[in-house]
Amino acid sequence: EAVHVHSERKKELEFRTLLPKSIDKFPWAGHLGIRMLKDTIPIIEQNKSTILFTNTRSQAEIWYNRLIEECPELIGEIAMHHGSLDKELRAWVEGALHQGRLKAVVSTSSLDLGVDFRPVSAVIQIGSPKGIARFIQRAGRSGHSPFEKSKVYFLPTNSMEIIEALALKRSVERGYVESRKPVIRAFDLLIQYMMTLAVSDGFEEKSLYNEVSSTHCYQSLSREEWLKLCRFITQGGESLQAYEEFNKVVVEEGIYKVIDRRIAMRHRLSMGTIVGDTSIKISYKNGKRIGTVEEYFISRLEIGDCFYFAGQTLELLSVKGFNAYVRPAVAKNVAIPSWQGGRMSLSSEISEVLRRELNTLLDPSLSDEHLCLQPMLKIQARLSQIPHSDQLLIERFNDAEGQHIFVYPFEGRMVNEGIALLMAYRISRYKRLTLSVAMNDYGFELLCDQHIPLEEALEEDVFRLDSLMDDVEASCNMSEMGRRKFRDIAIISGLMFRGFPGRLQKDRHLQSSASLFYDVFSDYDKNNLLLQQAYEEVLYHELDTARIRSALERIQKQEIVLVNLEEITPFGFPIMVDRLGRERLSNERLEDRVKRILEDLGESN
Repeated sequence: EAVHVHSERKKELEFRTLLPKSIDKFPWAGHLGIRMLKDTIPIIEQNKSTILFTNTRSQAEIWYNRLIEECPELIGEIAMHHGSLDKELRAWVEGALHQGRLKAVVSTSSLDLGVDFRPVSAVIQIGSPKGIARFIQRAGRSGHSPFEKSKVYFLPTNSMEIIEALALKRSVERGYVESRKPVIRAFDLLIQYMMTLAVSDGFEEKSLYNEVSSTHCYQSLSREEWLKLCRFITQGGESLQAYEEFNKVVVEEGIYKVIDRRIAMRHRLSMGTIVGDTSIKISYKNGKRIGTVEEYFISRLEIGDCFYFAGQTLELLSVKGFNAYVRPAVAKNVAIPSWQGGRMSLSSEISEVLRRELNTLLDPSLSDEHLCLQPMLKIQARLSQIPHSDQLLIERFNDAEGQHIFVYPFEGRMVNEGIALLMAYRISRYKRLTLSVAMNDYGFELLCDQHIPLEEALEEDVFRLDSLMDDVEASCNMSEMGRRKFRDIAIISGLMFRGFPGRLQKDRHLQSSASLFYDVFSDYDKNNLLLQQAYEEVLYHELDTARIRSALERIQKQEIVLVNLEEITPFGFPIMVDRLGRERLSNERLEDRVKRILEDLGESN
């Protein structure tokens, strides 16, 4: 029987939004927040110790360097912390922060959990955390005691994030926190667990099945599926049994065990469930290690190029195997390392609160955030409309590029992408079209150089729930998405070996091998459990079809408001910028294009 343990004491949290002095010059899109850097300096000066949380490692690198440039007196009292820095350096930062020797630390989620920093008296969240629980967790790094107040400052990086600040504030006041969806039927992890037991003292099949099926993750695991997994580790399953290297486990007197020392060693080297891109170690010429970056970033650099890392400018001297050697440098043209996962999506809970807040936006008397947003919102209301929570706003706009359709479900980037692809697929069945898709957390854009039959699509109920799963699979190229997801599953399950230390296989070789297994299973073993897992993870985690269905159910009850525009609106502008940033403009720089759009808007106002 479950027992809920909670405290009667309510943790005191002071929440403030750092608002721009004039929203007229505040960007409508972007995610760095550097324009507000000077607003953070008084907070750092007034508090004993401050953590500045960013969502990405590249953003942490940029903020650290800009703070040093703005306040050189902080040198020696400011540090940086993220997962790609060397463990020894991270440990030093954590120790210095705990001892009160640092005035500020710029960090990613690497300081979210598992640490106790009592000297920290304030937290600055740079950009939207995209989730209520993540925001509260980070706020709790300050005043880390039940008897102290936690102080957190939200620094929006663009105008739209001020609306997210309102949603966060309401969520914290009402005690909303996201529910955590447990992982289920992770067959790759179960195979790794079975192999770990087999490498040790071995396991008895029926006893282990009873243990595994008693857990929430594998409660639906049938006896037939279990025996398939047993055959997989002993014979390679239905399609790999002819290959000796996949006959890893033997059964002796009812005990499943690994007797081959080579197989045991490979398994020990491969244990773990975190699979990322191949990492390149960054070291000085003398061999002292600084940290790691992903292989694809280093592959873009030439010898002699400079880049920011660990808070300093480094020149690339050579690359040998999986080691990149560097030296300190001074340069103006500096690359910023980027890591995967920089595009988080709003959680369903904060999306819901955000939609409700839309009803209050035009009332400047409610809060400083409402007052600050008025100039931008008046432009939106004049050019188009601010949708109520019971309305779905669709904007149509024509220019030299073609016809733009902007739709605003306010469901978060991932769900908006799924709905956009679904809508594009269903529209393309009425008329042969090539549609370009872009999205952010608030809405999405469909762009075509021909007329888009939007009215016909709405009449045919383009947001219908009928045949949803079939249409999602058809619209999202499920086969290719499953192929990419299968690589990680193949590594975790031990189907593929990443290589020995210092001799790891390159990502392209791993992807090629994974694709080969994927094709073999698709052609000759369609009921393979790892193949099924790849599809299920794409559907329920990457595409989040449960949230797509929920969003469409809500849209079915909403009034659809279609507005024909003369020019782009503040709601649509960030989506267009996101697309332009990903497309190559051969005769016009992105900065020039964005500047021209803003100038056009300024003249019209």
